[in-house]
Amino acid sequence: MANDERGWQRFQKMNVNRKTISRRAKKVEGATMRHAHKFIVGRWDNIRNVRRHIITWMVGVALLIAAVGMQMLWFQQSYLTSAPGKGGVYAEAVRGPLATLNPLYATTSAELSASRLIFSSLYLHDTTGNLKGDVATNLKMDEAGKTYTVTLRPDAKWHDGFKLTAKDVVYTVELMKNPAVRSTMSASWKDIEAKAVSEYTVQFTLPAAYAPFSQALTFAILPQHILEKVDLHSLRENTFSSNPVGSGPFAFRLQQSIGGNQTKKIVYLDANRQYYKGQPRLDRFLLTAYDTSDTIATALRTGEVNGAVDVPSDVARSIDTKRYEILNTPVNNGVYAIFNTTQPNLKSTSVRSALQLASDTKKLRSQLYGEPKELTLPFIDGQVTSENLPRPAAADTNRAAELLQADGWILDGNIRKKEGQSLKIRMVTRKNIEFEKSLETLAGQWRKIGVEVEAEVIDPSTSNQSFAQQVLQPRNYDVLIDELSIGADPDVFAYWHSRGLLNFANYSNATSDDALASARVRSEKDLRNVKYVAFAKQWLTDVPAIGLYQSNISYVHSKMTRTIGQDQRLISPIDRYSNIRFWTAEQRQVYKTP
Repeated sequence: MANDERGWQRFQKMNVNRKTISRRAKKVEGATMRHAHKFIVGRWDNIRNVRRHIITWMVGVALLIAAVGMQMLWFQQSYLTSAPGKGGVYAEAVRGPLATLNPLYATTSAELSASRLIFSSLYLHDTTGNLKGDVATNLKMDEAGKTYTVTLRPDAKWHDGFKLTAKDVVYTVELMKNPAVRSTMSASWKDIEAKAVSEYTVQFTLPAAYAPFSQALTFAILPQHILEKVDLHSLRENTFSSNPVGSGPFAFRLQQSIGGNQTKKIVYLDANRQYYKGQPRLDRFLLTAYDTSDTIATALRTGEVNGAVDVPSDVARSIDTKRYEILNTPVNNGVYAIFNTTQPNLKSTSVRSALQLASDTKKLRSQLYGEPKELTLPFIDGQVTSENLPRPAAADTNRAAELLQADGWILDGNIRKKEGQSLKIRMVTRKNIEFEKSLETLAGQWRKIGVEVEAEVIDPSTSNQSFAQQVLQPRNYDVLIDELSIGADPDVFAYWHSRGLLNFANYSNATSDDALASARVRSEKDLRNVKYVAFAKQWLTDVPAIGLYQSNISYVHSKMTRTIGQDQRLISPIDRYSNIRFWTAEQRQVYKTP
């Protein structure tokens, strides 16, 4: 401590000589100036002399750096590529209305789409159009063709975590059958019994053999543990219809209505992370229901949605192909000119045959967007395979005129008449660009052979009654141009059998009835083909309708997304979701693998 004090005292006694410090600073300053003059100012002329060389070297170095950078980018592109990325949100536009999310009441495109995304089925159609198990893993039919036993997968769960079992399937069938529920599928299931044999086994018993029964197992399964205490008379109005619990690839999150008149509804869906087939690549799916095609077009134009179905041809033609891809994909629906065979001017087979000969369907199809496939028979080409499958006669206006002449319809000016009555036909269709164009084309072709055509287009959205009540049920037409849903099986009993509920032609023929009734009870494909060939021959002879074309759907989606495959086969429009687990909403850079 004493040493420290002495040191501090010595430091206090130190004297600072300012003259010495100033003198030393001046010496340092002088030395610095001499060095600066010698090495910088004195050599400045030399630097100016070599500046061209310096600049040249600097440019060369810059070019070298740029070349290296370009080479790195080039090599990067060689081992990186764009690929669909996992995650993100996909927004799809569909036509509404969207009045319910309960699949028992789904009828519109929006309602059917929501049902397919939220709920599971026993079977679904895969990307090849073939029936494939969804919740079902096995299907057995007894020798009589009346009992079907279905085995379920044990890992299927409802979105709330409960197991999906055979009791849920049986409960759903009972709902569909019960008149109090008012399901759209009541008539199809009323005579079918369903029984839970075990926790994961269901047995269906039919009143008679029915070969296409497996195609009926695509109904949405409903949760018994949620709905069993609900009054069946109020099931449609129950909160389940707006807040459903399913077991499909996406789970309901919320629903939003936008617009004063609720012109747009958005259903927000989250990916089901516990989905038994594997979690979808998308994080979320937004199903947006619009009331008109114009609003769908606007949504695509503004980028409000990634894709859209139910796109009419006028909208498809205006799509920006730099941003979007357009897929024109056929579905198993057919558009026909259906003759009301009980109307006075169409009772004669000769008249119907003449109209068929006067109809150039090839020219008609060439005028429609996407040039849809030919359809000449009451079922889709390829559903019945036989060397003896008939085809209609080619269009021949002269032959058509001869048939009418022979049947007593004499040309009087531009109109044919018989016993003082004009050959007048009233053609009706619903508002649809393709249907209207088909009506216009056929009317023009028929007028050339002396037929007086009255054309009428009905807009179901503005009519006081629905199209079904106003036109279909009373058979209020001579010729109806409309679309028939044929499906995956050639069983068209409902449309062309005399007892068919959807026999819009009022067609009746004993040979056709027998062939249709026999075909649906035989499971052997060869025998069914024989029956359908016999029916097709009689159908072409009697001409209750003219096949115009196989329907297409136009699906539009952003080029940054991955959705329907180019070679994917669709039985119906909602089968676009058969590969929904692999849909993506964006592209990402990934490393290429060898």
